[in-house]
Amino acid sequence: MTNKVKFLPFLLTILMLFASCGDKDLTQTGKGSTTTGWDYNDPDWGGFEVNEAYEQETGPGLVFIEGGSFAMGRVEQDVLYDWNNSPRRVTLTSFYMDETEVRNVDYLEYMYWIGRVFSDMRDVMRRALPDTLVWLDPMAYNEPYVEYYLRHPAYSQYPIVGVSHLQARDYALWRTDRVNEKVLIDEGILLMDPAGQQGAEHFNTDAYLAGQYIGLVGENLPSLRPTNPAEGGGDVGSDPSGEGRAVRMEDGLIFPKYRLPTEAEWEFAALGHIGNTYEERLWERRIYPWNGHTVRMHPDESRSHTGEMRANFVRGRGDYMGMAGDLNDNAAITAPVFSFWPNDYGLYCMAGNVNEWVQDVYRPLSSMDVSGFRPFRGNVFKTLERDQTGAIVPKDRYGNLAKRELNASDVKEYTQNYRQADYRDFNDGDFNSSIYFRDEETDSLTTASKSMYSQYQQDVTSLINNRARVFKGGSWKDRAYWLSPGARRFLDEQAARDDLGFRCAMTRVGSPGGM
Repeated sequence: MTNKVKFLPFLLTILMLFASCGDKDLTQTGKGSTTTGWDYNDPDWGGFEVNEAYEQETGPGLVFIEGGSFAMGRVEQDVLYDWNNSPRRVTLTSFYMDETEVRNVDYLEYMYWIGRVFSDMRDVMRRALPDTLVWLDPMAYNEPYVEYYLRHPAYSQYPIVGVSHLQARDYALWRTDRVNEKVLIDEGILLMDPAGQQGAEHFNTDAYLAGQYIGLVGENLPSLRPTNPAEGGGDVGSDPSGEGRAVRMEDGLIFPKYRLPTEAEWEFAALGHIGNTYEERLWERRIYPWNGHTVRMHPDESRSHTGEMRANFVRGRGDYMGMAGDLNDNAAITAPVFSFWPNDYGLYCMAGNVNEWVQDVYRPLSSMDVSGFRPFRGNVFKTLERDQTGAIVPKDRYGNLAKRELNASDVKEYTQNYRQADYRDFNDGDFNSSIYFRDEETDSLTTASKSMYSQYQQDVTSLINNRARVFKGGSWKDRAYWLSPGARRFLDEQAARDDLGFRCAMTRVGSPGGM
C-alpha cells in the first residue's frame, strides 16, 4: 500500500508532463510558441501574430508548375552552329505560369486603366502603347492589321504583339497591383474607389505595405483586429477608429509579384515532362512540348485529328495556313490563345503562335556559366531608397509617389525608374561571353561596350549587351525549327515585333508540391 501511495504522485507527474508537452507543442495549431511558451495572437500575451495555416492560392490566369530537375538545352541538331544552349542539368523550384499568352483584351484593360488614372499624363499612356506599325511590310498589304488587330473585338482573344520587353514588365507589375487590390476589396479591407484613384493616388502593392497608401478603409476586418497592445489606431496605414490595421506581408493575403518567367522556367514549363516521367525516370525526352518527333497529331493521341498541325507555324515558303477547304492550322497570322492542344501542364501555345519574352539577358555562353539551381542571367540587387522619415522615395516606383503631387518633370522619372528598376545588370566581368570588335588596322582591341558584362568601359559596340533579352517558342511566321523549347534568340529590350508577345509567371512560396 505504501509503495502504491509513493508511486501515485510520480505517475501524476508523468501524466502532467505529457499533457504539458502536448499543450506546448503548438507549431501546427498556431496557438503558442514552442520556444517561449507565450501565446500567439493574444493581446494579453504581447500580441505576436502568426499565420500557420497559409497555403498559396493560384492567382488569376495562372497554372501551377511543379518544379524539379531537368536537362535544359537544345535537343535537336544545331543547324545554325550557335552552340548557345548546350544541354545541362538544372533544378527549378515550383512556380506558376499563365495558361495562355497575354491577350489583346488583357492589354486593352491595362491601357484603359492608365488612361483613367493618368488622364493628365499623356506621356504615360504613350509609353504603354504597343507598336502597331510592326505589321507593316514593304512588300505586303498588312495595313488592315495595323488598324484592326489591337482594338477590333474580332481579335480580342488573340495574343498581344508589338510590345517591348520593357512594356511587358510594366504590364506584369501593374497586374500585380490590380490583383492584390481586388483581394483586399474582396476581404472587406479596402473599399472600391475608382474615382479617387488619380495620378499618384492609386493602389500600389509596395506602397501599401510600406504604409504610404491608405485608400478607403473597409469595415470588415474580422481577422485583422490589432492584437498589439501598443496599437491604438490612427497610425499610417491603419484604421483611424482603432478597430483594425492594414494588411502586412505576414498575413499572407498579398500575392507575390507577377513577372516574366526566366528562360529556364519557360523552357521547363514548355516541355511539360510531368506527363512522361515515372519514378524519376524520363521515358522520352521531348523535342517539342509534346511527345514524338513530328509536328502533326499522332493517331494514337486522337484519331479524329490525325495529321493536323499541333501548332501555328510556317510549313514552308509561302504556306502559312494550308489550302482552302483544308486550312490545317486555321490561322493566317496569330490564332486565339486557346487554340490547339495544351501540353501536360495545361499550357496553351508553348510552341508557335507568337514568340514570348523571358526575363534573361542574352549571352551566348549562358549554358556554361549560370547556376545549376534556378538559373537566371540578369540579376541586380537593389534596396528601396528611403527618406529620413523612412518613407520610400517616390522615384523608385510610380506607386510610391503616393504622398506627394506630381509635376511635369516627374512623368519621365515615373516611367523610366519604373522600368529600369529590375533585372538590369550583374557585374560578373564576363568578357569572354561578350562580342567585341578588333581594330583591323592596329590589330588591337578597342576598349569596350558601355553596356555589357565586361571589365572594359569605353566604345566597343555589340548587339549583345545588357539590353539584349531572350525570347523563345517560335511563331506563326517561323519554321518548325524554332518550335523546340531549347531554341533561343534575342532582341533589344526596347524593340517589338509582329510575332512576339509574352505571358506572366509568379513565384511559388512555401512547399514546392503543396501541403
